[in-house]
Amino acid sequence: MTIPTAKLGGLTVSAQGLGCMGMSQSYGTPSWDDGIATIHRALEFGVTFIDTANVYGAGHNEVLVGRALHDRRDGVQLATKMGIDTTEGWDDRRFRGTAKYVKQACTDSLLRLGVEHIDLYYLHRPPQDAEIEETVGAMAELVAEGKVGHLGLSEVDGDLLRRAHAVHPIAAVQSEYSLWTRDPETGGVVDVMRELGVGLVPFSPLGRGFLTNTVDMSSLGDGDMRRRMPRFGGDALDANQQIVQAVVDVAQRRGAEPAQIALAWVQGRADVLGISVVPIPGTKRVKYLEQNAGALDVRLDDDDRHELDALADKVVGARY
Repeated sequence: MTIPTAKLGGLTVSAQGLGCMGMSQSYGTPSWDDGIATIHRALEFGVTFIDTANVYGAGHNEVLVGRALHDRRDGVQLATKMGIDTTEGWDDRRFRGTAKYVKQACTDSLLRLGVEHIDLYYLHRPPQDAEIEETVGAMAELVAEGKVGHLGLSEVDGDLLRRAHAVHPIAAVQSEYSLWTRDPETGGVVDVMRELGVGLVPFSPLGRGFLTNTVDMSSLGDGDMRRRMPRFGGDALDANQQIVQAVVDVAQRRGAEPAQIALAWVQGRADVLGISVVPIPGTKRVKYLEQNAGALDVRLDDDDRHELDALADKVVGARY
């Protein structure tokens, strides 16, 4: 199939990306070989927007992505992130953004990735130890030095985005966004994104797998992060099954997989929000990569969208 492209600020990317976090942490036992194979298949398919972060697997994921791309860097839009410091453990993590930290984090990421240039460099969370102007100012210096092409932010509100953009143009905001997580639509950030020409990169567009109708909580290992998430436990889990069933019903009408319906809804929000929307569904298996890419060919009608739009009001449980 042919994967179309989309714009994130001045960066042209594949209209669907690949989130690589699960290849190193959070969702079951990682497999280096499966991760490499999935990235290679993504590139063959035309999914060339590859997303990682320095914190995923404590650096493991950047190394994995770098090894996968070492002989096929051309044509790839490589994104990574910095800002979450887990030196003292995940429960004592800090969100950092001093100029010194930013510069060192980029140097370290370039080394782990084995590249000389990062196409899209994100601040992973608003910093606790610096003003956004200092952080983005340091990131802008990385652009001037040729180490970074474009800048992004993750999980910010409209005010912080506007302040950051005043220092240097921001190409993308990455936030969790799906049928059951609509947070970017509040807080004014979408209005500012539209005004400034900033694109949205939804992570977890499949609800951390929940919306695919394939998650069996009894089979998840103790280390799977979903075991600690409110929406995946107890009464909330039971109540949220109605959301999955609604997605399944639409999928059956369309002759598609539930995952494809959930992704098609996210992709279609570009027209509603008036901004570019490029989801980065994560997977570590080739078969799911191919299924996800097929969502680009799924077309929802007004009835489908109306039914799916209403699901956000039925969600039980917080994100974290």
